[in-house]
Amino acid sequence: MARSSRASRLATALASALLLLATAACGGNDGAGDGGEKPESGKDSAAGSAFPVEIPHKYGTTEITSAPKRIVTVGLTDHDAVLALGTVPVGTTEWLGGYKGAIGPWAKDRLGGAAVPTVLKDTGTGPQVERIAALKPDLILALYGGLTKEQYKSLSAVAKVVAHPKEYNDYGIPWQELTTKVGAVLGKQPEAEKLIAEVEGQIAAAAKPEFKGRGALMATPYEGMFVFGSQDPRSRLLAQLGFELPKDLDQSIGDKFGANISKERTDLLDQDAVVWMVGDVAKDSAKLHKDASYGDLKVVGEGREVFIHETSDYGNATSMTSVLSIPYVVERLVPQLAAAVDGKPATKVEQPAP
Repeated sequence: MARSSRASRLATALASALLLLATAACGGNDGAGDGGEKPESGKDSAAGSAFPVEIPHKYGTTEITSAPKRIVTVGLTDHDAVLALGTVPVGTTEWLGGYKGAIGPWAKDRLGGAAVPTVLKDTGTGPQVERIAALKPDLILALYGGLTKEQYKSLSAVAKVVAHPKEYNDYGIPWQELTTKVGAVLGKQPEAEKLIAEVEGQIAAAAKPEFKGRGALMATPYEGMFVFGSQDPRSRLLAQLGFELPKDLDQSIGDKFGANISKERTDLLDQDAVVWMVGDVAKDSAKLHKDASYGDLKVVGEGREVFIHETSDYGNATSMTSVLSIPYVVERLVPQLAAAVDGKPATKVEQPAP
Protein backbone atom coordinates (compact mmCIF):
# COMPACT_ATOMS: atom_id res chain seq x y z
CA MET A 1 0.00 0.00 0.00
CA ALA A 2 1.37 3.43 -0.93
CA ARG A 3 2.69 5.84 1.63
CA SER A 4 -0.06 8.37 0.88
CA SER A 5 -2.71 5.91 2.01
CA ARG A 6 -0.77 3.80 4.46
CA ALA A 7 1.77 5.93 6.29
CA SER A 8 -1.05 7.77 7.96
CA ARG A 9 -3.29 4.67 8.30
CA LEU A 10 -3.51 4.61 12.06
CA ALA A 11 -3.41 8.37 12.45
CA THR A 12 -6.24 8.78 9.96
CA ALA A 13 -8.26 5.91 11.37
CA LEU A 14 -7.93 6.93 14.96
CA ALA A 15 -8.36 10.62 14.26
CA SER A 16 -11.73 9.82 12.71
CA ALA A 17 -14.36 8.11 14.80
CA LEU A 18 -15.95 6.97 11.57
CA LEU A 19 -12.90 5.01 10.53
CA LEU A 20 -12.51 3.33 13.87
CA LEU A 21 -16.02 2.05 13.58
CA ALA A 22 -15.71 -0.02 10.46
CA THR A 23 -16.78 -3.09 12.29
CA ALA A 24 -15.70 -6.58 12.92
CA ALA A 25 -17.35 -8.94 10.61
CA CYS A 26 -17.02 -10.43 7.16
CA GLY A 27 -13.95 -10.52 5.05
CA GLY A 28 -10.91 -12.64 5.94
CA ASN A 29 -10.63 -15.17 3.10
CA ASP A 30 -13.59 -13.41 1.48
CA GLY A 31 -15.89 -14.14 4.39
CA ALA A 32 -15.08 -17.84 4.52
CA GLY A 33 -14.12 -17.95 8.19
CA ASP A 34 -16.43 -18.80 11.03
CA GLY A 35 -14.28 -18.50 14.17
CA GLY A 36 -15.70 -19.52 17.51
CA GLU A 37 -14.53 -20.48 20.94
CA LYS A 38 -11.67 -22.93 21.20
CA PRO A 39 -12.53 -25.96 23.30
CA GLU A 40 -11.25 -25.77 26.86
CA SER A 41 -12.30 -28.85 28.70
CA GLY A 42 -12.75 -28.62 32.43
CA LYS A 43 -13.16 -24.83 32.53
CA ASP A 44 -16.90 -24.40 31.98
CA SER A 45 -17.85 -24.62 35.63
CA ALA A 46 -15.12 -22.24 36.69
CA ALA A 47 -16.18 -19.71 34.06
CA GLY A 48 -19.82 -20.08 35.05
CA SER A 49 -19.09 -18.93 38.57
CA ALA A 50 -17.87 -15.57 37.20
CA PHE A 51 -21.31 -14.60 35.90
CA PRO A 52 -23.32 -12.48 35.80
CA VAL A 53 -20.89 -9.59 35.40
CA GLU A 54 -21.61 -5.94 34.65
CA ILE A 55 -19.25 -3.93 32.43
CA PRO A 56 -19.64 -0.14 32.68
CA HIS A 57 -18.78 1.97 29.63
CA LYS A 58 -19.43 5.34 28.02
CA TYR A 59 -23.05 4.60 27.21
CA GLY A 60 -24.15 2.72 30.31
CA THR A 61 -23.57 -0.76 31.68
CA THR A 62 -23.73 -4.06 29.84
CA GLU A 63 -24.61 -7.19 31.79
CA ILE A 64 -23.06 -10.46 30.66
CA THR A 65 -24.88 -13.48 32.07
CA SER A 66 -22.74 -16.23 30.56
CA ALA A 67 -19.53 -16.62 28.58
CA PRO A 68 -20.15 -15.39 25.02
CA LYS A 69 -19.59 -17.90 22.24
CA ARG A 70 -19.75 -15.66 19.16
CA ILE A 71 -17.81 -12.42 19.62
CA VAL A 72 -17.36 -9.70 17.01
CA THR A 73 -14.64 -7.16 17.74
CA VAL A 74 -15.01 -3.57 16.56
CA GLY A 75 -12.07 -2.10 18.48
CA LEU A 76 -8.59 -2.08 16.99
CA THR A 77 -6.91 -4.32 19.56
CA ASP A 78 -9.87 -6.08 21.17
CA HIS A 79 -9.41 -9.34 19.29
CA ASP A 80 -5.84 -9.77 20.57
CA ALA A 81 -7.08 -9.81 24.16
CA VAL A 82 -9.88 -12.22 23.23
CA LEU A 83 -7.39 -14.54 21.53
CA ALA A 84 -4.95 -14.27 24.43
CA LEU A 85 -7.66 -15.57 26.74
CA GLY A 86 -8.47 -18.61 24.64
CA THR A 87 -11.40 -17.54 22.47
CA VAL A 88 -11.40 -16.92 18.73
CA PRO A 89 -13.80 -14.17 17.59
CA VAL A 90 -16.19 -14.96 14.76
CA GLY A 91 -15.54 -11.48 13.34
CA THR A 92 -12.75 -8.91 13.49
CA THR A 93 -12.24 -5.43 12.07
CA GLU A 94 -9.63 -4.78 9.38
CA TRP A 95 -7.26 -1.96 10.32
CA LEU A 96 -3.79 -2.84 9.15
CA GLY A 97 -4.20 -5.04 6.10
CA GLY A 98 -2.35 -8.11 4.95
CA TYR A 99 -3.30 -10.50 7.75
CA LYS A 100 -5.86 -13.29 7.45
CA GLY A 101 -8.57 -12.73 10.00
CA ALA A 102 -6.87 -9.39 10.84
CA ILE A 103 -4.62 -11.42 13.15
CA GLY A 104 -0.94 -10.43 13.20
CA PRO A 105 2.01 -12.83 13.46
CA TRP A 106 2.34 -12.07 17.17
CA ALA A 107 -1.13 -13.57 17.73
CA LYS A 108 -1.78 -16.17 15.04
CA ASP A 109 -0.57 -19.11 17.12
CA ARG A 110 -3.54 -18.42 19.40
CA LEU A 111 -5.91 -19.62 16.69
CA GLY A 112 -5.02 -23.23 17.37
CA GLY A 113 -7.19 -25.30 15.07
CA ALA A 114 -10.06 -22.80 14.98
CA ALA A 115 -11.32 -21.18 11.78
CA VAL A 116 -9.94 -17.78 10.86
CA PRO A 117 -12.37 -15.00 11.87
CA THR A 118 -14.41 -13.24 9.23
CA VAL A 119 -13.11 -9.73 8.55
CA LEU A 120 -14.97 -6.57 7.65
CA LYS A 121 -12.72 -4.06 5.90
CA ASP A 122 -12.60 -0.47 7.07
CA THR A 123 -14.86 1.65 4.86
CA GLY A 124 -15.01 4.89 6.86
CA THR A 125 -18.82 4.86 7.06
CA GLY A 126 -19.24 3.41 10.54
CA PRO A 127 -20.23 -0.11 11.58
CA GLN A 128 -21.78 -2.24 8.84
CA VAL A 129 -24.57 -3.38 11.09
CA GLU A 130 -26.22 -5.79 8.67
CA ARG A 131 -23.00 -7.65 7.96
CA ILE A 132 -22.27 -7.90 11.68
CA ALA A 133 -25.80 -9.21 12.27
CA ALA A 134 -25.19 -11.91 9.66
CA LEU A 135 -22.48 -13.35 11.92
CA LYS A 136 -25.09 -13.80 14.67
CA PRO A 137 -22.86 -12.51 17.48
CA ASP A 138 -23.86 -12.75 21.10
CA LEU A 139 -21.43 -9.95 22.02
CA ILE A 140 -19.83 -7.00 20.20
CA LEU A 141 -16.65 -5.54 21.71
CA ALA A 142 -15.69 -1.92 21.00
CA LEU A 143 -13.23 -1.21 23.80
CA TYR A 144 -10.35 0.31 21.85
CA GLY A 145 -12.51 2.63 19.83
CA GLY A 146 -14.82 5.60 19.77
CA LEU A 147 -18.39 4.51 19.04
CA THR A 148 -20.91 7.33 18.82
CA LYS A 149 -24.15 7.03 20.74
CA GLU A 150 -26.06 6.37 17.53
CA GLN A 151 -23.64 3.65 16.45
CA TYR A 152 -23.85 2.06 19.88
CA LYS A 153 -27.64 1.98 19.64
CA SER A 154 -27.55 0.44 16.17
CA LEU A 155 -25.18 -2.31 17.26
CA SER A 156 -27.16 -2.92 20.43
CA ALA A 157 -30.11 -3.93 18.26
CA VAL A 158 -27.96 -6.84 17.04
CA ALA A 159 -26.31 -8.02 20.27
CA LYS A 160 -24.97 -6.83 23.58
CA VAL A 161 -22.24 -4.21 23.14
CA VAL A 162 -19.36 -3.24 25.40
CA ALA A 163 -18.18 0.21 24.35
CA HIS A 164 -15.08 2.14 25.40
CA PRO A 165 -14.79 3.38 29.02
CA LYS A 166 -16.03 6.89 29.68
CA GLU A 167 -13.02 7.78 31.83
CA TYR A 168 -10.65 7.73 28.85
CA ASN A 169 -10.48 9.59 25.57
CA ASP A 170 -11.77 7.75 22.53
CA TYR A 171 -9.08 5.23 21.57
CA GLY A 172 -7.47 5.80 24.95
CA ILE A 173 -8.13 2.64 27.00
CA PRO A 174 -4.86 1.19 28.39
CA TRP A 175 -4.03 -2.31 27.18
CA GLN A 176 -4.11 -3.54 30.77
CA GLU A 177 -7.67 -2.36 31.34
CA LEU A 178 -8.80 -3.66 27.97
CA THR A 179 -7.41 -7.08 28.85
CA THR A 180 -9.03 -6.93 32.29
CA LYS A 181 -12.43 -6.10 30.80
CA VAL A 182 -12.16 -8.87 28.22
CA GLY A 183 -11.24 -11.22 31.06
CA ALA A 184 -14.40 -10.20 32.91
CA VAL A 185 -16.51 -10.63 29.77
CA LEU A 186 -15.15 -14.15 29.26
CA GLY A 187 -15.29 -15.11 32.93
CA LYS A 188 -11.49 -15.37 33.00
CA GLN A 189 -10.40 -12.58 35.32
CA PRO A 190 -7.59 -14.59 36.97
CA GLU A 191 -6.16 -15.56 33.58
CA ALA A 192 -6.31 -11.93 32.44
CA GLU A 193 -4.52 -10.73 35.57
CA LYS A 194 -1.81 -13.35 35.04
CA LEU A 195 -1.30 -12.30 31.42
CA ILE A 196 -1.04 -8.64 32.37
CA ALA A 197 1.49 -9.39 35.10
CA GLU A 198 3.58 -11.47 32.69
CA VAL A 199 3.70 -8.75 30.03
CA GLU A 200 4.38 -5.99 32.55
CA GLY A 201 7.21 -8.13 33.88
CA GLN A 202 8.65 -8.46 30.37
CA ILE A 203 8.50 -4.70 29.89
CA ALA A 204 10.19 -4.07 33.23
CA ALA A 205 12.90 -6.62 32.48
CA ALA A 206 13.60 -5.06 29.08
CA ALA A 207 13.76 -1.45 30.33
CA LYS A 208 17.27 0.00 30.57
CA PRO A 209 18.45 2.11 33.54
CA GLU A 210 19.43 4.84 31.08
CA PHE A 211 15.79 5.20 30.01
CA LYS A 212 14.60 6.36 33.42
CA GLY A 213 13.59 10.00 33.43
CA ARG A 214 14.63 10.61 29.82
CA GLY A 215 12.23 12.50 27.57
CA ALA A 216 10.60 10.66 24.67
CA LEU A 217 7.72 11.02 22.23
CA MET A 218 5.96 9.04 19.50
CA ALA A 219 5.09 10.78 16.22
CA THR A 220 4.23 10.21 12.56
CA PRO A 221 4.67 12.52 9.53
CA TYR A 222 0.95 12.58 8.77
CA GLU A 223 -0.09 15.87 7.14
CA GLY A 224 2.98 17.47 8.67
CA MET A 225 3.97 16.32 12.13
CA PHE A 226 1.47 14.34 14.19
CA VAL A 227 2.31 13.53 17.81
CA PHE A 228 0.65 10.97 20.07
CA GLY A 229 -0.60 12.10 23.47
CA SER A 230 -0.30 10.58 26.91
CA GLN A 231 -3.47 8.49 26.54
CA ASP A 232 -2.26 6.79 23.37
CA PRO A 233 -1.09 3.21 24.06
CA ARG A 234 2.19 3.82 22.20
CA SER A 235 3.00 6.72 24.49
CA ARG A 236 2.07 4.64 27.53
CA LEU A 237 4.55 1.97 26.41
CA LEU A 238 7.36 4.54 26.36
CA ALA A 239 6.35 5.59 29.87
CA GLN A 240 6.36 1.97 31.05
CA LEU A 241 9.90 1.64 29.75
CA GLY A 242 10.91 4.53 31.99
CA PHE A 243 10.70 7.52 29.67
CA GLU A 244 8.88 10.76 30.44
CA LEU A 245 6.55 12.45 27.96
CA PRO A 246 6.75 16.23 27.45
CA LYS A 247 5.01 17.91 30.37
CA ASP A 248 2.81 20.13 28.21
CA LEU A 249 2.08 17.50 25.59
CA ASP A 250 -1.63 17.07 26.29
CA GLN A 251 -2.09 20.79 26.81
CA SER A 252 -0.68 21.33 23.33
CA ILE A 253 -2.79 18.74 21.49
CA GLY A 254 -6.02 18.94 23.46
CA ASP A 255 -8.35 16.18 24.59
CA LYS A 256 -7.30 13.72 21.88
CA PHE A 257 -5.16 10.63 21.47
CA GLY A 258 -2.92 12.73 19.22
CA ALA A 259 -2.86 15.74 16.92
CA ASN A 260 -0.84 17.65 14.37
CA ILE A 261 1.46 20.31 15.78
CA SER A 262 2.48 23.60 14.22
CA LYS A 263 6.06 24.42 13.32
CA GLU A 264 6.10 26.69 16.34
CA ARG A 265 5.68 23.62 18.58
CA THR A 266 8.30 21.30 17.14
CA ASP A 267 10.12 21.83 20.43
CA LEU A 268 7.90 18.99 21.66
CA LEU A 269 9.94 16.69 19.43
CA ASP A 270 13.31 17.77 20.83
CA GLN A 271 13.50 14.91 23.32
CA ASP A 272 16.15 12.42 24.37
CA ALA A 273 14.47 10.10 21.89
CA VAL A 274 11.72 10.59 19.32
CA VAL A 275 10.09 7.53 17.74
CA TRP A 276 8.75 8.06 14.23
CA MET A 277 6.18 5.78 12.58
CA VAL A 278 6.91 6.17 8.86
CA GLY A 279 5.98 4.60 5.55
CA ASP A 280 9.48 4.80 4.08
CA VAL A 281 12.41 5.29 6.46
CA ALA A 282 14.80 6.86 3.94
CA LYS A 283 12.31 9.12 2.18
CA ASP A 284 10.35 10.23 5.22
CA SER A 285 13.41 10.93 7.37
CA ALA A 286 14.94 12.97 4.56
CA LYS A 287 11.72 14.97 4.16
CA LEU A 288 11.53 15.62 7.88
CA HIS A 289 15.15 16.76 8.02
CA LYS A 290 14.62 19.25 5.19
CA ASP A 291 12.17 21.14 7.39
CA ALA A 292 14.40 23.46 9.41
CA SER A 293 11.84 23.71 12.21
CA TYR A 294 12.57 20.04 12.91
CA GLY A 295 15.83 19.28 11.12
CA ASP A 296 17.77 21.84 13.15
CA LEU A 297 16.76 20.32 16.49
CA LYS A 298 19.35 18.58 18.66
CA VAL A 299 17.38 15.32 18.55
CA VAL A 300 18.29 15.16 14.86
CA GLY A 301 21.85 16.46 15.08
CA GLU A 302 22.71 14.09 17.93
CA GLY A 303 21.22 10.99 16.28
CA ARG A 304 18.43 10.42 18.79
CA GLU A 305 15.73 9.41 16.30
CA VAL A 306 14.10 6.00 16.08
CA PHE A 307 12.30 5.10 12.85
CA ILE A 308 9.77 2.29 12.60
CA HIS A 309 8.50 1.17 9.21
CA GLU A 310 4.79 1.31 9.90
CA THR A 311 3.70 -1.25 7.30
CA SER A 312 6.09 -3.90 8.60
CA ASP A 313 5.00 -6.49 11.15
CA TYR A 314 6.97 -4.48 13.71
CA GLY A 315 5.17 -1.29 12.77
CA ASN A 316 1.78 -2.98 12.83
CA ALA A 317 2.52 -4.52 16.22
CA THR A 318 3.52 -1.09 17.54
CA SER A 319 0.25 0.37 16.34
CA MET A 320 -1.67 -2.47 17.98
CA THR A 321 -0.03 -2.20 21.44
CA SER A 322 -1.92 -5.17 22.84
CA VAL A 323 -1.24 -7.82 25.44
CA LEU A 324 0.02 -10.05 22.61
CA SER A 325 1.88 -7.50 20.46
CA ILE A 326 3.83 -5.71 23.20
CA PRO A 327 6.47 -8.44 23.77
CA TYR A 328 7.02 -8.51 20.01
CA VAL A 329 7.50 -4.72 20.00
CA VAL A 330 9.68 -4.49 23.09
CA GLU A 331 12.14 -7.01 21.66
CA ARG A 332 12.73 -4.69 18.71
CA LEU A 333 12.15 -1.22 20.14
CA VAL A 334 14.39 -1.40 23.22
CA PRO A 335 17.66 -1.87 21.28
CA GLN A 336 16.73 1.07 19.05
CA LEU A 337 15.97 3.30 22.03
CA ALA A 338 19.19 2.23 23.74
CA ALA A 339 21.19 3.27 20.67
CA ALA A 340 19.34 6.59 20.50
CA VAL A 341 20.08 7.62 24.10
CA ASP A 342 23.64 6.31 24.46
CA GLY A 343 25.07 9.83 24.21
CA LYS A 344 27.09 9.01 21.08
CA PRO A 345 25.81 10.79 17.95
CA ALA A 346 27.82 8.41 15.77
CA THR A 347 25.82 5.40 16.98
CA LYS A 348 23.43 4.34 14.24
CA VAL A 349 19.94 3.35 15.27
CA GLU A 350 19.58 0.16 13.26
CA GLN A 351 16.38 -1.22 11.80
CA PRO A 352 15.53 -4.53 13.53
CA ALA A 353 14.98 -7.77 11.70
CA PRO A 354 11.33 -8.33 10.68
